[in-house]
Amino acid sequence: MAAAIEIRDLGFSYTPGNPVLENINLDIEAGEKFGIIGPMGSGKSTLLLQLNGILRGSGTVRIGGTILNDKTLGLIRRRLGLVFQNPDDQLFNPTVEEDVAFGPLNFGYSPEEVTARVGEALEAMKLAGFEKSLSHHLSMGERKRVALATVLAAKPEVIAFDEPFSSLDPSMLMQLLDIINGLEATLVIVSQSLLPLVSCCRRLALLNNGGIVAVGPVKDILRDDELLRANGLDLGYYKKIYGELF
Repeated sequence: MAAAIEIRDLGFSYTPGNPVLENINLDIEAGEKFGIIGPMGSGKSTLLLQLNGILRGSGTVRIGGTILNDKTLGLIRRRLGLVFQNPDDQLFNPTVEEDVAFGPLNFGYSPEEVTARVGEALEAMKLAGFEKSLSHHLSMGERKRVALATVLAAKPEVIAFDEPFSSLDPSMLMQLLDIINGLEATLVIVSQSLLPLVSCCRRLALLNNGGIVAVGPVKDILRDDELLRANGLDLGYYKKIYGELF
């Protein structure tokens, strides 16, 4: 079952007196596909890393009603899997099979259960037959799918993506969107690529200068040209081209 996310009064600084996140309050429904957008340096990735305790700030984060703290960190990390922007940050074993098995093994599942989970995750990512392949010899699109398989094998209730659409050609992008749209977990997707979010997210949060500027339906946010431009984003160029083409 998917888990809801509740964030209350979250703040974070890498150095004292220089907050990266301030007074973040956000609710994401169980099973929702939710996007987070904003200009470079707005704190999007930092916010994502708060969700499973890689970074810890002030305020509270709840995953499925459980408050993230020292005692619950292991449980939270079972519930929430993070897919990094660069798959090479996530793949550190020699073969695809070993990379995908790492999470379930670390969580203490039996060898039989691990084997089953690896097979299911690779099948879901259309990577059956890649078990013995060397992870770092695969294409970028394949490595991104392996990175997602490493998370899926642990069967988390929440999956958080950091820039999943970067460095993908159109065919790989469509494959990934098909996969994302088929996932039943709660999804949180941080992306600079605004257009793919339209096809996979119901709501967006716009983050700038460490704070949430707006939350609402995807189309309402992306149709508000004034709001986007005021916060370092602009779809006007794309709208102009599409208007000329169609």
